[in-house]
Amino acid sequence: VQLQASGGGLVQAGGSMRLSCAVSGRTVRSGATAWFRQAPGKGREFVAGFKGGSAYTADSVKGRFSISRDNAKNMVYLQMNNLNSEDTAVYYCARGDRIITSTVMLEGGYDYWGQGTQVTVSS
Repeated sequence: VQLQASGGGLVQAGGSMRLSCAVSGRTVRSGATAWFRQAPGKGREFVAGFKGGSAYTADSVKGRFSISRDNAKNMVYLQMNNLNSEDTAVYYCARGDRIITSTVMLEGGYDYWGQGTQVTVSS
C-alpha cells in the first residue's frame, strides 16, 4: 500500500490550495482514508477523512476545508480555503483498513502513511 501526497507549497493568508493523495494497493471506496497535519512543535492532528461513504471534518477547519475523492482515479483531495497561519503544517494522507467510526479521527488506527507535503501560509 502506498500513498503519495502532493499539492503543498506557499500561499498567502486568505488563499486556497488543493492537496491530492494518490492511493495504490487499496481502494478509496472502502476502509478509511484521511488527512492529518503536523505543525511545528505540535502533535499530529486529524483534518478530514472518509470512512466508507461518510466524510468527517475536524471542527477546527470545518467551513474552510473539504474532502473529496475520485473513485475511478483512486484519489482523495483536500480543498483548503481561507487559509491562515495556523494552517501551516506538514499534511499527511493516511489509510486504515480496520477503522471504526469512533476512531476515524485517531492517528493510531491508521496503518499506512504518505510522505507528507508542506503547506506554508504567509501572513
